[in-house]
Amino acid sequence: MPKTKKESLFFTTIVCFSMVFSMSLYNLLLHDQLSWSHLVGGLIPGFLVAFLVDVFIVANTAKKVAFALPINREKQLHMIVAVSSCMVFGMVFFMSIYGVVIQTGFTEEFFSNYIGAFRQNLVMALPLQLLIVGPICRLILKKSRQRDWLSQETIN
Repeated sequence: MPKTKKESLFFTTIVCFSMVFSMSLYNLLLHDQLSWSHLVGGLIPGFLVAFLVDVFIVANTAKKVAFALPINREKQLHMIVAVSSCMVFGMVFFMSIYGVVIQTGFTEEFFSNYIGAFRQNLVMALPLQLLIVGPICRLILKKSRQRDWLSQETIN
C-alpha cells in the first residue's frame, strides 16, 4: 500500500491505467469492435475520466466503507481485499455509466443498458483487480520503493 503522496499518485495512476486498458479491451471484445483505433481512441479519455472519478469521488468513499466493514484491520490482505473490492464497485458503477453514454447515449434503453453493462463489467473487473492488476501494481510499487524512485516524506 502507498505510504507517501507521491507513491499514492503513482499507484493510482498505474492501477487506473491498467484497469482502463484491460476493461477497454474486454468491452471492445464484447461488442465485436476490437481495433487499434477504437482502443487508442477510447483509452485516453477513458483513463482521464476514470482517474478523476477515482481521485475525486470513489477513493475516499471506498476507503470509508472498507474501514467500516467488520474485518481484521491488522491483516494487510484483509485490508487490501476490502479496499480493492469497494474501489471496484464504485469504479464499475461510474465507469459503466460513462461507457453506456459513450456507446449509446441517453436513450430509452439507458437504464437496461446500464444494468447489463454494470453486471458484465463487475464480473470482469473484480477478479481482474484482485488477482492480476492489484498484485502486479503492488509489486511495481514495491520495486519502485527499492529503487528509491518515489522517496518523499510519509503521509500523515
